Amino acid sequence: MKLNELKATEGSRRNRKRVGRGTSSGYGKTSGRGQKGQLARSGGKTRLGFEGGQMPLYRRMPKRGFNNINRKEYAIINLNDLNKFEAGSEVTIDSLKEAGIVKKELAGVKLLANGKLDVKLTVKVNKVSESAKKAVETAGGTVEVI
Repeated sequence: MKLNELKATEGSRRNRKRVGRGTSSGYGKTSGRGQKGQLARSGGKTRLGFEGGQMPLYRRMPKRGFNNINRKEYAIINLNDLNKFEAGSEVTIDSLKEAGIVKKELAGVKLLANGKLDVKLTVKVNKVSESAKKAVETAGGTVEVI
């Protein structure tokens, strides 16, 4: 390799717009910024959410209560959703996804006691309400918390 053979990699070099170099260049005088106004000034950018001095939307909206940023949301299933499965089968998160009962897993799956369970099942989920656990056990099944 010789000095006269050196080349910049493809796409690494670009022509810059040379502003303020006379009126005939097309970017002279105001340098493509227009006449006066905030965007014509140096440092003429505004921060995100700035509305020109008007009270911004995020400050106009009321805030209520406490929003926990570490909150875990669970995909919720009910007892009557489990009647789709055959008696004696094992219900896992994967089998719930295949059956189309759970779309997104989120932080896990929670079983609630809405409806009536008619089949004996082994249920493996992340959380279970007490009444749902009793209902599964009275139907002859078992519940495992993963």
